[in-house]
Amino acid sequence: MKIALAQINTRIGDFQATVKKVVSFIRRAKEKKVDLIAFPEMTTTGYPPRDLLERPSFIEKNLQALDLIASSATGIAVVVGYLERNRGGSGKSLFNAAALLEGGQIRGHYFKNLLPSYDVFDETRYFEPGTETGLWSWHQKIGISICEDYWSDERLWRRRLYSKDPLEEQAKSGAEFFLNLSCSPYSVGKEKMREELLRAHAVRHRLPLFFVNLVGGNDELVFDGRSLAISEQGEVIASGKAFQEDLVIVDMQNPPNGGEGELEAMEDLESLFHALLLGIRDYAKKCGFKKVALGISGGIDSALTATLAAKALGPKNVLGVVMPSPYTGHESLEDAKKLIKNLGISSQRISINSVYRSYRQLFRRVDKSPDLADENLQARIRGNLLMTLSNRHGYLVLTTGNKSELAVGYCTLYGDMSGGLAALSDLPKQMVYQLSRWINRRQEVIPERIFAKAPTAELRPNQTDQDTLPPYEVLDSILKAYVEEQKSEDEIVALGFPKMTVRWVIRRVDQNEYKRRQAAPGIRVTSKAFGMGRRHPMARKV
Repeated sequence: MKIALAQINTRIGDFQATVKKVVSFIRRAKEKKVDLIAFPEMTTTGYPPRDLLERPSFIEKNLQALDLIASSATGIAVVVGYLERNRGGSGKSLFNAAALLEGGQIRGHYFKNLLPSYDVFDETRYFEPGTETGLWSWHQKIGISICEDYWSDERLWRRRLYSKDPLEEQAKSGAEFFLNLSCSPYSVGKEKMREELLRAHAVRHRLPLFFVNLVGGNDELVFDGRSLAISEQGEVIASGKAFQEDLVIVDMQNPPNGGEGELEAMEDLESLFHALLLGIRDYAKKCGFKKVALGISGGIDSALTATLAAKALGPKNVLGVVMPSPYTGHESLEDAKKLIKNLGISSQRISINSVYRSYRQLFRRVDKSPDLADENLQARIRGNLLMTLSNRHGYLVLTTGNKSELAVGYCTLYGDMSGGLAALSDLPKQMVYQLSRWINRRQEVIPERIFAKAPTAELRPNQTDQDTLPPYEVLDSILKAYVEEQKSEDEIVALGFPKMTVRWVIRRVDQNEYKRRQAAPGIRVTSKAFGMGRRHPMARKV
């Protein structure tokens, strides 16, 4: 049997375009004499559709899309993810399903057994879990599963999440190979854990395993593809490209030698770079934006954001806006100018001096030293200017703040937080520097002086971030322990950090939930990002 894994990029709710793409991949597979082609989880709808699942018309269009795909399943078998109505008398109204299509008809279906409800996943909100083992007889016995069904390995969790292991049940029932349809989102290093888990299933049950994954950016999530075919010895015999569409074909009668299909070699920073490019590109495209604008300060965050935007969308589609205030240093303006030249992007300079003076005079503070409100005022003037350019010319405004700042509220509502996408909001400050250094590894893209100077928002004379914040190496380590690893104050102190510093950071994180709730959506690249995967109350005791 010759099997193809169709790693595709879909837009949520774009049924017509999705059907067209699926049919084109089926046609390509038929030309290659493929017997069976598999597509990702929820192919017909796009992932994650979230509360669109509550609309009956959305579900009906998904079923119509499945029928259109089935009509193309002639001379080849097709396995595709879709949504099925629960026609029983109880439970949730939908199943997360996979269909086997052949001869223009639906020959079988499988309903996902294990429904994740942690981090960015919320499937128990919408779906009834399936109960069938998931074994299809088609030339061979296929153990069919959907994403979370293979994440049941008890070694993954401190406490086992599920009482059943669908792949184990399929193996005991006589499966001859496994086929998993997935929408498994990217985070730094996850592809290694995912490969290890899939290989462990293949080795334990002595069965080949095929894994087809979604690729593309949808809202906050990025899907990295990297579909896999794994032999019963646990060797990767074929793999899909990272961060782009691909058609992976494996002839089970004449499989590649072990090791020939190893995952595309990428270090973490390279993967992170491509994930952010894909996240920016797809968010803009799928939301209907062709151009982006951002403020360029001469600092590292705006420099990295501009670099990513230029690479993702092309320099001609990026506008960098330099907005000096009375406190902007000459070196910062030089660095901003050099960055813009290096990237080849469009630019505009708008001084905020006169507007800032007018505001201060309005509040009758001309003869007093600027305070925090005045600093925030500068940020809000800049935010308003960027949003005006957006309104006038249709730009998507990119905010430039990082995860460290967002965590402790070192950012201004309706100021530097204004925008439509926060490209760096899941990158701690140290990761911002690391990725920027990686970008500069062969030639200077980001001006070297930006790396050397102390981070500053330049909202008052001689200001630096460390006037307010702990050193970033300390702050980022505490934040990782508290936000991503869920450690308590005492546990973090036990790691060797000063108690008062830990307490200050935790309090700032907890106090600023209201700010993050009003922030632009960000691209998730770590195991725990602020956004849809972290739901904390705003009104709480801190």
